[in-house]
Amino acid sequence: MIDFRYHLVSLISVFLALAVGIILGAGPLQGAIGDQLTDQVDALRGERNTLREELSEAQTEAGEQRQFVVAAGDQLVSGSLAGQRVAVVDVDEVGDGAEQAVLDQLDDAGAELVAHESLTDSWTAPDEATLRDTVAGGLRERLAEVDGEVVDDESSTAELLGAALTVALTDADPTDSSARSAEAQDLQGLLEKVGLVDVETAPEAPADAILLLSGGDTHADEAQAEDADPETTGMGALTTLAGAAADLSGAAVVAGPTAQEGDLVSAIRADDELVDAVSTVSGIESVTGQIVVPLAIAAQQSGTVDQYGFEEGATVLPPEPGSQDGDGSSQDAQGGASNQGDGQ
Repeated sequence: MIDFRYHLVSLISVFLALAVGIILGAGPLQGAIGDQLTDQVDALRGERNTLREELSEAQTEAGEQRQFVVAAGDQLVSGSLAGQRVAVVDVDEVGDGAEQAVLDQLDDAGAELVAHESLTDSWTAPDEATLRDTVAGGLRERLAEVDGEVVDDESSTAELLGAALTVALTDADPTDSSARSAEAQDLQGLLEKVGLVDVETAPEAPADAILLLSGGDTHADEAQAEDADPETTGMGALTTLAGAAADLSGAAVVAGPTAQEGDLVSAIRADDELVDAVSTVSGIESVTGQIVVPLAIAAQQSGTVDQYGFEEGATVLPPEPGSQDGDGSSQDAQGGASNQGDGQ
């Protein structure tokens, strides 16, 4: 049994240890600990000041580079699409700031915006498959007469709808190339009536090129529904539209934010066939990407298809319009050959 003397010894030991700690802390160790803490605080303060200066320098440099890009962009873009008619289609929700900046670049390039439309959710939604099938079924024979090479008995619903929208935006009157054909007007009215497209600027003239704008959220997961056809729903419907626009118009460009897995730009770049037919531009949230859009359209009209951006495998800048080699390749910004569709 532990008696009172044991408790007394324990208490004395505790107080002795406390007294020794106080003596050492206030005496020999005080200076060492204080100096060490002071040195650490001074080092952290110095690192903070250095990082603050580096951040300020980086911000200044970034601002100067942005000014250079804007100034250089004006010279690169100006007149690159002079006399060209462009139709813009929003495939999903595109940020107002980025979209307006792209439209401003098209204007600076001299392009005429002849139509601005947006796809509704009905274009990709799994629960609207019956609507799309019904509309496409009624269009098959009409579209085959317009361009039998693109549309035939084997064409899917997505291919038929993509062809219908492209014809509605690009088909010219046989007697007046500056006017839209009767078929184009009928198809446009039908797509609006069934709720597949919304119109912001009604088509005024046949387009020479189509720009598909994406905000990045293309509802790719919709195609994962159990009874959904991945080729005609969600991302499949959008990539098919891009392919149809390229086949029928001859110049189709898809532009969106910095590429990430699951977006439309990445889906096209991963498709071995589409990558040879459709140019893409990533990074439209930045001035650089916005400047590249009209240049990409101009390059595609000159026969150069490529993938533009700062991601690995992408081309930074389109070639100057018309600057092609004899073998059909173009010269990239560094002077090297950039073959059609080699941007992936």
